Amino acid sequence: MFNIDFRNPKPIYEQLVDSIEKLAIKGILKPDEQLPSVRQLAMELSINPNTIQRAYTTLESKGITYSVKGRGSFISPDCKDAINVRLENIKSEIQKLIDEAKDIGASEDLILSWFK
Repeated sequence: MFNIDFRNPKPIYEQLVDSIEKLAIKGILKPDEQLPSVRQLAMELSINPNTIQRAYTTLESKGITYSVKGRGSFISPDCKDAINVRLENIKSEIQKLIDEAKDIGASEDLILSWFK
């Protein structure tokens, strides 16, 4: 269910965060749905439990999940707010790339053609 590529230079915990975030935003993981326990997911993915815990902590800090002491981590009902944050990040990255292209002489017509 969670996409992890061990050959990808991106840290495993970040790949797991991205995977869970996308599944939650798309509605595949439903609000209040419980995530696998740290130990269970570590065994399934053959990943160190500390890596899973780091991903879960990151997801909670981003508002994608919440935890209940003694019960585990759950998808937050408010995780859809993460869509707006993610879109703003994408917009910012696109703007940086457009500015960089303009700095090296790309015309506006050329840049617009990339979006077609």
